[in-house]
Amino acid sequence: MNYFQGLNETTELLWKKLEAWGDQFVLILPNIFLAVLLLIITFKLAGLVRDWTGKFMNRFAHSRALVNLILTLLYTGILLVGFFFALSILKLDRVVVSLLAGVGVVGIALGFAFKDIAANFMAGVIIAVRRPFRVGDMIETNDYFGTIQRISLRTMDIRQTTGETVHLPNKTVFEKPLTNFSVYGTRRIDVEVGISYAEDLEHVQQVVTEALQDVKNRVKTRDIEVMYDAFGDSSINFKARFWVSYSRQVDYVSAKSDAIIRIKKAFDANDILIPFPIRTLDFGIKGGEKLSEELQQLGESFKANFIAGTSKKTED
Repeated sequence: MNYFQGLNETTELLWKKLEAWGDQFVLILPNIFLAVLLLIITFKLAGLVRDWTGKFMNRFAHSRALVNLILTLLYTGILLVGFFFALSILKLDRVVVSLLAGVGVVGIALGFAFKDIAANFMAGVIIAVRRPFRVGDMIETNDYFGTIQRISLRTMDIRQTTGETVHLPNKTVFEKPLTNFSVYGTRRIDVEVGISYAEDLEHVQQVVTEALQDVKNRVKTRDIEVMYDAFGDSSINFKARFWVSYSRQVDYVSAKSDAIIRIKKAFDANDILIPFPIRTLDFGIKGGEKLSEELQQLGESFKANFIAGTSKKTED
C-alpha cells in the first residue's frame, strides 16, 4: 500500500513539473518564433550584404585574397550580431556574456599558440593592401631570385630562374629587404672590359658606343655610357653601360651576351687588343743577396768539382 502511494506521489510531482515546463514553453513560444525569424533574416541579410559588397570591391580591389577575407569577416560578423540578438530575445543574456568571455579567452589562447601563422597572415594583409609587387614580377629576396607565381595571405611562391618553386612565408618577405627588377620595366646592364695600355682611349670609347647601338632590347632613348674606372695590372679597365627593356630574366641575359659579342667583333675589326693577364716575377733579391750572384757562385763551384773529378780519373 505504501509502495503504490509513493509511486502516485512521484507521478503527480513529475506531471506538475511537466505542466510547469509546458506553461513556460507556451509563454516563451512567441519569443522562440521571433528568435528563429531573426536568425533567418540575419542569414538572408548577411548573404545580400556580402554579395553587394563583393561586386563593389571587385571593381577597385586588385587582391582577390584580400577581398575574400573582408567578405568572410563581414558575413561572419553579421551572423554573430544576429545570433546574440536572438539569445537576448530568449532572455539568455547571461549566455551571451559567457559566450563573449569564452571567445575572448579562446582568442588569446589561439593567438599564443599560432603566433607565427597570425604574423604571416597579418603580413599577407599588409602586402595585399600596399601591393609592393604583383604576380609576374622578377624579384630577389632572402637569397632567392625568380618570378612571383602566387601571392596568398600566408605565403608567396617564387619560381627561380633554374626552375624550382620556393614557398616563402609572408612574414619573412615583409621583414627582409626585397629588390623588384620589374617595377620600372627597364634595367641597366654593365659590361666590364679591359684594353691594352697602348690603345687610344677616346677611339675605344667611340668604337664601343657604335658597337652597342643595336643591342637586343636596348632602350634607344637612353645614352650608351663608356666610362674608364681603373688602371689594372695589365690593362686599362672600363664599363660599358646601357639600358634594356626588362620583363623576364632572359631579356637581361641575352642583351648582355649580345653586347659582349658585338664588343669583341668591333675590337677585332679595329685591331684593339684585350690583353692577357701579365705577371712579372722578380728574383733579384733573396736573403739579402742577389740571386744572380749566388747562382754564379754555385755554377763555378760545380765546374771546379767537375774538373777536379775528371783530372783524378785521368791520373788513375
